[in-house]
Amino acid sequence: MSDETVRLSVVGKVVRRRWRALLLLAVIGAGVGAGASAVLSPGYEAQSSVLLQGPRQPDELLTEAQVATSSVVLDRASAALGLGVRGTDLQKSVAASVAQGNVVTITAKGSTPERSQQLADQVAGEFVKYSTQLLGNSADQAAQLAQQQKESLRQQIVQTNQRILDLSKSVANGDTVEGVQARTTLQGLRTALEQAVNNLNAADAATGAGNMVVLGPSERPSSPSAPTFLQLTVGGAVLFFVLGILAYLFGARTDRRPRSEGEIGSALGAPVLASIDTPAASHAPAKWWRKAVGNDRPWNLPEVPASADDAAREVRYRRVLARLGADRDGVLRLLILVPSGDASARNVAEQFAGTARGDRIRVEVTVTEIEVVPGAQPIVPDGTAGVLVVISLGSRNAWELVSIAEACADSGHEILGAVLAREVHVAGGPKQKPVAKRTDELAGAR
Repeated sequence: MSDETVRLSVVGKVVRRRWRALLLLAVIGAGVGAGASAVLSPGYEAQSSVLLQGPRQPDELLTEAQVATSSVVLDRASAALGLGVRGTDLQKSVAASVAQGNVVTITAKGSTPERSQQLADQVAGEFVKYSTQLLGNSADQAAQLAQQQKESLRQQIVQTNQRILDLSKSVANGDTVEGVQARTTLQGLRTALEQAVNNLNAADAATGAGNMVVLGPSERPSSPSAPTFLQLTVGGAVLFFVLGILAYLFGARTDRRPRSEGEIGSALGAPVLASIDTPAASHAPAKWWRKAVGNDRPWNLPEVPASADDAAREVRYRRVLARLGADRDGVLRLLILVPSGDASARNVAEQFAGTARGDRIRVEVTVTEIEVVPGAQPIVPDGTAGVLVVISLGSRNAWELVSIAEACADSGHEILGAVLAREVHVAGGPKQKPVAKRTDELAGAR
């Protein structure tokens, strides 16, 4: 089986055993995405384009884009539309950018298509009016200066043409030194003439550089712009769902507690005799929410087959006791060790003690709780009885299991085996049936 197949099977197990918790996370993520849409969703967007005629430098275009979103332009647009807000407040809803071809694109956002279209058109109109007004304040001085430059350039052109004509007449023979010099001078004059003509054309173009034209009304948007309310809601649900799966996988990856019978038996130095189910406690009001979302039992533990009823469970207890054998006098002296705080293991140990009181099995059972703390060896009472370790499946790490085995060896006990307990949820509660005490069944289990 490839690694990818294994990963997919693990993800499938997480989804199958934690689907209610993942569904709850998806609902929470959808709510977060819906709330975020009030801030992140732009609503409807409309664009209006303004053409700036004449040659423009890149810095000039950027300056015009900043003018389009200035507070003066936006104040005028707000007043014209009767929005009742300041221009600084509209700066969050209006943006301007420079496109190719000397075009300034104004983008307006609104809660409705009509409002975004009206805002884009109004800002474009106010931008053109304001820029024209700024240029009109200095139009006279600019026109006078341009006229002087034109006259100077025209005179230079006339003089250059006359000089070229004179040189052309003075050159009689092109093969002499004087002819070569004259042609060189003539070439320089032609270059100066071309430069003068270019400057004159630039001056003529600069005269109309201040003209701006709105390229028609903006198009009314037909749908909200991304990210929309639906996109953010679905995206939040998917994001939280995936994060939930990753969180479960990361928790299982960092959890080093053994979960298989072979690993637990190796740590204890004794065989695992059985994995016994015990009905989950139903009198825990503080855990109702965990049960509601299906998070009340580990998802990464192997499945333990549930017993049909109490009678079937007691038969499994008797079989485990029968496998342990007895001392020379026919009595099984057994010390059952249960880690403190392990309710499931404690319940199974008490069931073993109750089963041992039966008249067909001679067992002397003592149930003792031990404090298992990481980094410290637990205290086990002295004696020579065999030890049966009862722990919940996946509740202890390997070092804690090794410390239990060392504590038993120090106190003179031999670990005969281990029993793994795991809570199971039985629909309708555990079924109560009389125990069928069959000697032949117990004999076959020995």
